[in-house]
Amino acid sequence: MGSDWTKDFGFAREEIFRSEETLRTIRHIRASWGGEPEFLWEKFPDYAVFRRQDNTKWYAVILTVQAGKLGLADEGRTEILDIRADAETMARSLDFEHYFPGYHMNKRTWLTVRLDGSVPFGEIAPLIARSYELAGKK
Repeated sequence: MGSDWTKDFGFAREEIFRSEETLRTIRHIRASWGGEPEFLWEKFPDYAVFRRQDNTKWYAVILTVQAGKLGLADEGRTEILDIRADAETMARSLDFEHYFPGYHMNKRTWLTVRLDGSVPFGEIAPLIARSYELAGKK
């Protein structure tokens, strides 16, 4: 791509996130809502939180986890996105291959999406927008 990843993302691409889909998600969030990833846990340097700027509620979390933690046969690590979701989206989306109940979140109100290219970004972007909306509710 020719860009300076450290300058564009505040970290070297190879240091934290490796998936092109993850980096695309970060760019989309920045362009849409101006959010920056927050790395809140020293123990988990590859967990990044995105908050609404008006109320500081989380609407997206990017994590790197063992694929087996999602029930996948793959032994490697994978990058995932946790987002808020309404009941209809949860019922429609959960397939336990690409979409899962929220990883380390409320499994009724958070949805986990794989960021390995297996889910088209055209499906991911509106889910992030809806999560942002849901985080704005009281």
